[in-house]
Amino acid sequence: MYKIDLDTIRKETDGCTDKIFLNSAGGSLMPKIVAETMKDHIVLEQQHGAYESAGRKSEHLNQFYAEAAQLINTQPDNIAFTVSSTDAYAKALSSIEFREGDVIITTNDDYVSNQMAFFSLQKKRGVKLIRVKNLSDHELDLEDLENLIKKYNPKLVAVTHIPTNSGLIQNVEGVGKICRQYDVLYLVDACQSVGQLVVDVEKMGCDFLTATGRKFVRGPRGTGFLYVSDRVLEQNMAPVFLDMNGAQWTDFDDYTLLKTAKRFELWETSISSFLGFTEALHYANGIGLQNIENYNKKLAETLRTGLQNNGLRILDQGKNLGSIVTFVAQDGSIENIYRILKENTVYFSVSNKSNALIDFSLKGLDRAIRLSPHYFNTPEEIEKVVKMLKY
Repeated sequence: MYKIDLDTIRKETDGCTDKIFLNSAGGSLMPKIVAETMKDHIVLEQQHGAYESAGRKSEHLNQFYAEAAQLINTQPDNIAFTVSSTDAYAKALSSIEFREGDVIITTNDDYVSNQMAFFSLQKKRGVKLIRVKNLSDHELDLEDLENLIKKYNPKLVAVTHIPTNSGLIQNVEGVGKICRQYDVLYLVDACQSVGQLVVDVEKMGCDFLTATGRKFVRGPRGTGFLYVSDRVLEQNMAPVFLDMNGAQWTDFDDYTLLKTAKRFELWETSISSFLGFTEALHYANGIGLQNIENYNKKLAETLRTGLQNNGLRILDQGKNLGSIVTFVAQDGSIENIYRILKENTVYFSVSNKSNALIDFSLKGLDRAIRLSPHYFNTPEEIEKVVKMLKY
């Protein structure tokens, strides 16, 4: 039996009893301690002002780096606080000196905002974008990746661990081994995987990893973090735009970079959100990511099997699937599914073709229903959803 104290977790999660909440891939439900911590700090600021309040919480602020590091198996000095995963991604990209003709290798199952950033680099820097092939079983073709690296000597390889529109878990560890072999910078978008399953940057061998707070970590919106490898720090890589949090003004026309990943941070931020995110990370670490992963996979497998047995078309493809379940009716429609879920107070998302243009084009779809169960959901809730969609 999986080591999840479901009764306690649900008592500590407001909003999970008056609905069936299956949208943690969008924005999950925060544990009570997260919201209470944020409220308490806002009251503190109301009474004492921002500077004094932040000073009183300095020890708690430092705890963030330890909790985030524990979550992904690294050291606190390799962690930077950001306001989102996209913010972290942009800062990582801006630390790389792209020149005309440089190559970025990515995949067909990437996040839309990442692709937009690459397109911008194409237009403004003359960077070339190449995508790795997929095998017949929808896994990444690592042989193709190695051949592309040999041919193009890319400046960067960038992979999304779990795409927003699918339960596919991409082989980021296999990619990392090849990148290390050829000494290529490697960026992983772990926005949908951190908090959902075990994420280990040492095993991935990545140079950058981005994560958000509001999804499976169950933190507040407006939070995220960036992992930066020792190699990147030792090479003095840093975002284009620094402030006094990332460097020290040491001469009239010069500065000295901070030695840690904090060089990727900006000084001004929401301290209440920072503290709330710390509590969310602490909460997840307390339960244990292996326990969360085991439980979530069971929920997702039960949901997929039940929906498929109902005759619905499951869209998730690949050998290794996570806690994002996407589907449509056999004719590709979602209207009736949408209506039933809404009528039964099931919280969900709709994934649109514009957010996953390559994947949805290959599947011949414009949109799909996305359900994302998490460890505060019960097996009974999953069974109830399967039953209501048997039509």
